[in-house]
Amino acid sequence: MLIKDCKNLHMLHILHNFAIIQARPLCSHRLEKRHYNLQIMRRNLFIISLILLSVTGFGAFAKTGRPAAAQKYIDLKLKEEPFRSGLTGILAVTFRGDTLAEHNSRQKLIPASTAKLITTGLAINGLGADYRFTTKLGYSGRISDDGTLHGDLYIIGGGDPTIASGDKIAPSRDSLFAEWGRMLKRAGIRKINGAVIGDGRLYDGPIENPSWSYDDLGTFYGTGGNALCFHRNIQKINVSPSEEGKVNVAVAYPVTPWMELYSTANVAPAGSGDNLYLINTDLFPVAEMRGSLASDKGAKTEECSNKYGALTCAWYFAEALERGGVNVARVGDIDNFGNIRIAPSWGHLEKTGLNTLRKAPAQKDITIIGESKSPSVKEIARITNKRSDNFYAETLIRELSRVRTGSACYDSCKVVILRELDSLGISTEVGIRMVDGSGLARHNYIAPDFFCRYLKAMAASEAGKTFISVINYAGNEGMKSRLKGQTDALRHRVHMKSGSMNGVVCYSGYILPTSGKLEDTVIFSIMTNNIPTQTSVVTRFIDRLIVLLAE
Repeated sequence: MLIKDCKNLHMLHILHNFAIIQARPLCSHRLEKRHYNLQIMRRNLFIISLILLSVTGFGAFAKTGRPAAAQKYIDLKLKEEPFRSGLTGILAVTFRGDTLAEHNSRQKLIPASTAKLITTGLAINGLGADYRFTTKLGYSGRISDDGTLHGDLYIIGGGDPTIASGDKIAPSRDSLFAEWGRMLKRAGIRKINGAVIGDGRLYDGPIENPSWSYDDLGTFYGTGGNALCFHRNIQKINVSPSEEGKVNVAVAYPVTPWMELYSTANVAPAGSGDNLYLINTDLFPVAEMRGSLASDKGAKTEECSNKYGALTCAWYFAEALERGGVNVARVGDIDNFGNIRIAPSWGHLEKTGLNTLRKAPAQKDITIIGESKSPSVKEIARITNKRSDNFYAETLIRELSRVRTGSACYDSCKVVILRELDSLGISTEVGIRMVDGSGLARHNYIAPDFFCRYLKAMAASEAGKTFISVINYAGNEGMKSRLKGQTDALRHRVHMKSGSMNGVVCYSGYILPTSGKLEDTVIFSIMTNNIPTQTSVVTRFIDRLIVLLAE
């Protein structure tokens, strides 16, 4: 049952006592009135309870209308292995408040990527579905009559996560750079004596969440970023086993000539699999491939994190300018201390490392010559949920935090998440702990009861239809294996987000009604943690339960 706040409980206590007082006999010796007065008391308490239910929402998830088949299935399966050895929390309710199925619904569990439902919903509700990130071009110094910029050109990031991403919703790398090139032409810049600088300072704090696991940080799904990125800050590295027993490595795309890449990874016996991982940091341009690669794996490509998204963006834009006839002397970025760092010049690519030059000017002191816009938050949120894109999710929550508080650091994000949930009328005192926007952290804990309350509040909000539309549905790309064998009509009604990591399988979302009425919508959250079995066993259980709830 949903209790909005403790004040309502206090009110219930007062009214309960009032009803008892009203029904108390005026004279103890008049026993004949006691039965009558007790009837009055019961009637008053019943009326008061109805009033409180309608006003406070107490009992919004009352246990009525529960399909026997769904509950019976839960009760049966969770007594068996492997579910008996793990943790499972389940709640399914209708929008009107009927509880359809329940088990351990207030148990806080690791949500994995189902946390993206909260991130994308809050972003749409807080920023607006049509909100767009802004990237600006500007310069320091002066432009002489011959078109030479005696100073630096700045790409000032505004958080756009789609730059050179390759996603259909975003312009291609070449078309975006062509747009930026036209900005320089209009400004009269034909040559840059200084550097093209990638400026990602708008987002403060570390680029990765401090709660993420060490072995996730070098992966494509554990990449972080500041306000200027490139190719979702993912770097492809070619790897292959050598006859000497070591794993060879070579950067494929994007190239980062200032980086030193080493390999201490070993070739392991056939059948041992791919156990490679990259160690890198934004503090020093050095990366090391560790772990092992089975001898029977052969050559392959690893997707790893690139900690230098701003510098990479500047490098590739400078290359495009050179091809277009605009000479660029140097390329650089701005470090965590506000210093300009310069990569090796075009004629000295055999060198690695970065040279710190000087303090960068404040962004307000940079002369702006143009700006470009990202795809909308709605479009980004849809891909975030469909692809379960951690990088996009983290950007959404950091931008919301920046807009609300002026800071995009993760400590601010945690505060903003709770504030935004409170603004939706959802109590955050129990049922949730979120430390990131993607669900990658194992320090996130959410209860199925909280998920259902959140999903109900979002569906009822002005952004409700938009929010449901950006949640993927069963049978669509990215979720083709879900509810396999069911009709397309049923599969398309189930809008849900999955979440999985080692020992975690979760699904939360909506089952849209055939009636088309909001009050008939089923809201569900099915969460499993620490179940010692293959993921497929859990997903089959979840698929069957969803079908029973949808019937």
